[in-house]
This record gives sequence, C-alpha cells and structure tokens, in this order.
Amino acid sequence: MNTKLAISLAEREEQGTLRKLSLPNVLTDFSSNDYLGFARSEELFQGVQQELSKLRTPRTGIFGSTGSRLLTGNSDYAERLEKFISEYHKAEAGLLFNSGYSANTGLISSVAQKEDLILYDELSHASIYDGVRLSKADSFPFRHNDMAHLEERLKFFRSTSATTSLFVVVESVYSMDGDFAPLIEIVDLCEDYNAKLIVDEAHATGIFGKRGEGKVVELGLEKDIFARVHTFGKALGCHGAIVLGSADLRNYLINFSRTFIYTTALPLHSLLIIRSAYNMLSYSHNKTLNINSLIDLFLSKVKYYDIAGFLRSSSAIQSIIIEGNEEVKKISALVQKDGYDVRPILNPTVPKGKERIRICLHAFNTEEEINGLLVSLKKNRELVVPQKHPTN
Repeated sequence: MNTKLAISLAEREEQGTLRKLSLPNVLTDFSSNDYLGFARSEELFQGVQQELSKLRTPRTGIFGSTGSRLLTGNSDYAERLEKFISEYHKAEAGLLFNSGYSANTGLISSVAQKEDLILYDELSHASIYDGVRLSKADSFPFRHNDMAHLEERLKFFRSTSATTSLFVVVESVYSMDGDFAPLIEIVDLCEDYNAKLIVDEAHATGIFGKRGEGKVVELGLEKDIFARVHTFGKALGCHGAIVLGSADLRNYLINFSRTFIYTTALPLHSLLIIRSAYNMLSYSHNKTLNINSLIDLFLSKVKYYDIAGFLRSSSAIQSIIIEGNEEVKKISALVQKDGYDVRPILNPTVPKGKERIRICLHAFNTEEEINGLLVSLKKNRELVVPQKHPTN
C-alpha cells in the first residue's frame, strides 16, 4: 500500500477515529434518515409502477439517462418534475441535482464570486463547507445560531463594501444537534444588510409544513430566500435533490454549476420514484402528525428516565453527548446488542468532546420501542461512564 495512505489510516486507527462500512441489520431502526418510512414502503413501490404506466413516451433511459442534462440526459419528464416540485414548495423554479451534496457544492461554489463574501453557520453540513471552499469568495463562519455574531459580521463586511454580494448559508434543521435555525431573525438581518440567504432544508423536507414543504414554507418565508435545497434521500425515501429559487438562478446554475453540468443526469426511474414520493407526501399528513407526537413522547420519556447528556431538540433528530470516541462506540455497541440500531458519531465528524449517539425518530417507531431504547441507553451509559455527566 502507498506509505502515506497507510500512515494516515494507522493514525486514524490509533486515535479511534477510523471509519468502517457496516452492513444492514434487523435491529429496531433509530438510525436511518427514513423519517416517514417511505424507503421501505410497499405503497411507494406500487406508486412507482403506476407512474411508469402513465408514460406515453418511449421509456428510453429508464435505467440510465445516457448523459448529462445538457447533452442526452434531459427529458420532458425531468422538466415537468422540476416545475411540480417548485410549485409544491412555493418557489418560482427549480433544478434537479443528483444528491444533496452535489446540490450544495454546486450551488454555493458557483453563485459566490471572487469579490463576494459567504457567512455560514459553524455547524453547517460538510457539503456546505465544501461548497464554500470551492467558491472563489472570501468566507467566515459565525457562531451557531448566534444572531448577534452574525449581525456583527454582516455589519463589518457591509461597511467595507456596499457592492460586494453577501451570502448567508444555514440549515433549517441541523443534522447533528437537531435544532432549528432562527430563520425569521436571519431573514430580517439579511434584509437589513442586503445579503442573500441560502437555506438547506434536508432534514425539514417532509416533516415540517402542512404538506411537508419544509420550515421556510411553514414560516411563510419563501419569498425572502435566495435559494433553498431540498433533498430526497431522507423523509422522501429515495435519492437526489433540488435547488429552488428564481428562474434566473435556475438558468445560472445550468450554465455555471459544475456539479450539474459535468455529471450524468438522474435516470427516468429515479425521477419516477421522486414524483411518486411527492404524491405520497401530499396525503401523508397522518405520518407527519405521528412523528411529531413521537418527538413529544420521546422528550417526555427522556425527562422521566432522567438520562444525562441529551441535547433538547424538537425535531426527529435527538442526540446524547458521550465524550470520547471509545466510550461512545462501546455504548452504541451495547445498545445494539439490546436490539436497537443507533450509531456513534465520532470526532472528527463532530468536535472533540461533542461525540454522541445520534437517534433518529420515525413515524413507524412505537412507544414500546422508545421505552426500550431509553432504558438501554440509561443502563449502558451508566455502565460504561458512570462518573461522566456531559453538559446538557
């Protein structure tokens, strides 16, 4: 093996941070992003068959699109799907991407120019970080959900240039802590300092809003946002993403977003699944109500069992902080032996001292399963780290 590669892997192994792939299991799911159970849904499978039967055009490219959208990979179905999703989320236009990662990197790296500035929440997803890194703009983080710090930075940089384009990038629901961005306050600040706001709605899609349109629509802010990213690989149970915004933004991305231009388009079969998932989402209000009631139940049970280390969250993402990679790995392994699929989130994915077990709640989880999970967590946490009490 290449010596540099071997040394890097050995260092990770020594630090307890080496990542490894694991195969699916039959444990009770408290780990996946399949919040509404769509990924395992027979109804979605049948919906895809029905959607396929409606096609009146030749099914060319159903398993492979044969090229990028700018060459042979475009279709009338793709463009109609973009229009449908845009209208669903109350946006003027949208452009499909192959994943949330490529949507964020392709959007941010292309819209922010050399003379521009990007301010991003310090807990932003890696795809946002990479989009920022790939852009030619200057960039600075602001403290997580700290509006005073964001305003301080906006005020400073706006005072140095009245013409520079300022971009603010946040997630509506953060993927590790499960908390919400204060979008109303952020919108107000962006208006005050003439900044363009980009919101990643990955973990809000399907969960918030009357029909799962996300936090932006739930708060009535859709006209105040420069761009939104909705991904399909979480609550929608499929794959891909869309960037929503103005028609000008869509056309700009078609011309300048490298992750759109230089990649093979999603095949027709993927597009059929996305459309079928949205069809299901439009009448899945009971699933959304169920997951939100489970969130309330989970929070009350955490309080009842008096388990230290939980970060309070009103989303489907719940985390219990357990300092140290080895400790969190040991506890998660013991909880898995009890039959509950939870996964350790290690440093460097999260900062040192913020290692955690990340728990995802789903519409299909039951009160009995939640009770069992929390009993197992309390027992095994006290077994492994009885003297440690992380700050809530």
